[in-house]
Formats: sequence, structure tokens, C-alpha cells
Amino acid sequence: MWTLKVYSCETHINHALDVFVAKEETFPIMEKLDEEKMLSTKCEYCDTPASYIVANA
Repeated sequence: MWTLKVYSCETHINHALDVFVAKEETFPIMEKLDEEKMLSTKCEYCDTPASYIVANA
């Protein structure tokens, strides 16, 4: 079983949650990324650093 992970900035977090629920048909776990991870991870919907990860595990 693979894990769906969506990285999102503050602006796109609602969209990321909607997309996750539509694809997985379950509620996700939303976690704030630590500072180190934020620097190297981009939002999947724009080019800004991601603030959150939305995943199912």
C-alpha cells in the first residue's frame, strides 16, 4: 500500500485537503513541517516553500 503525500503552503492548504479527501475518500493527517524540511520542499501548487504535509499515514 502506498501513501499519498501532498506538500502545501499556507495559501493552498484547503485545496490540498480537498484533493486528498476526493482521491482517498478518507480524512488525512495534516502536519506542520519543521523549519529544515520547509527549506527543501516546495508546495505542489505553486513555487513557495511548503508549510504542511497532508498524508494518510
